[in-house]
Parts: sequence; C-alpha cells; structure tokens
Amino acid sequence: MNSNWFKVVMKATGTQYGKGLLLKGMPVIFNKRGATLKIGRDCIINSGFLSNLVGLYSRTIIVTRLPGAQITIGDNVGISGATIYARSSITIGDNTMIGGNAKILDNDFHPIEAEARLRDDKDKIRAKPIVIGKNCFIGCNSIILKGTVLGDNCVVGAGAVVSGTFEDNCVIAGNPAQVIKRLDG
Repeated sequence: MNSNWFKVVMKATGTQYGKGLLLKGMPVIFNKRGATLKIGRDCIINSGFLSNLVGLYSRTIIVTRLPGAQITIGDNVGISGATIYARSSITIGDNTMIGGNAKILDNDFHPIEAEARLRDDKDKIRAKPIVIGKNCFIGCNSIILKGTVLGDNCVVGAGAVVSGTFEDNCVIAGNPAQVIKRLDG
C-alpha cells in the first residue's frame, strides 16, 4: 500500500510529522483525539517483513491511548516493528534507533490490583512518562517499561527489560536491566 495514504490518515488523526518520513510496510499509527503525536524529520518506520532482516514479528504500532497523552519522536529516528504505546508520555531523542520488535510502554495496560482488573477499571491503570535520550540504540526484543529514563548515547542490549533511570553513555542489558559497561562520552 502507498505510504502517502498512511500519511493522509496520520494527518486526519492530528499526527504531526516532519519532511522525509519514510514508511516501509503498513504501520499502525493512531493519535487519540486530544492527544499529541509528533514524528520528527527524516525518520524511517519499518513495518514490512523484509524491511528489517532481524525478523519482525509485527508491524510498527505507535499509539496515543488517552486525551492528553503525548508521543514525541525526534529527528532521524529509525523504528523497526516496535510498539510505542502511551497513556502518559513517551519522548524519544534525535538519532535514536529502535530495534526489531522492541516495546516501549509507559503503562501497565491493566490494573495490577485484582479487584480493579475484575471491574476492568481503566482509571486504575498506572502510567509514568518515559524519556529516551539522543543517539540511543534500543536492541531487538527489548522492553522499556513505564518511568524509564535513558540518558544520551545509551545502548540497550537485545531482550533487556528496562526500568529505572540510567545516565548518559551506558550499555544496559539483562532482566532486570542493569549497567554492564560505561562508554567514553
């Protein structure tokens, strides 16, 4: 399908994007009314099976779920088959690469309390902003959880489950993720 059609749909939902946006495959990009979704200049969003040979399990999904939610993606960001889902706020800095099948989720999707889950009480879903700095690399199949802050130039290892605050120039890996190396700044 023609990426210009997707851009028309994005505009219709109030998604803002810069010049040079390249959509490969069929992403799911949805901006809830009253939310903000901004994609910077010269970004590439891979959603096709052959658009990234790491092996994509799904299309890229970028969603603001509630009025007031915000997703801001900087310039020159590459995304491959990832899910970026905001009930609160997700900020991704310039020149960041998001590897195949990564998940960036600023919320728990369901209440963690059993009674609230049984009632399907959406107001009890916890959410905290995520901030990913500039020049970061998020490895394939990693998960960035609510409240995470990654400094500039961080590298997240493949399959890591990341929660917490990490300073600039770190390599972060594992489950739970921790700093395994410091990079020269």
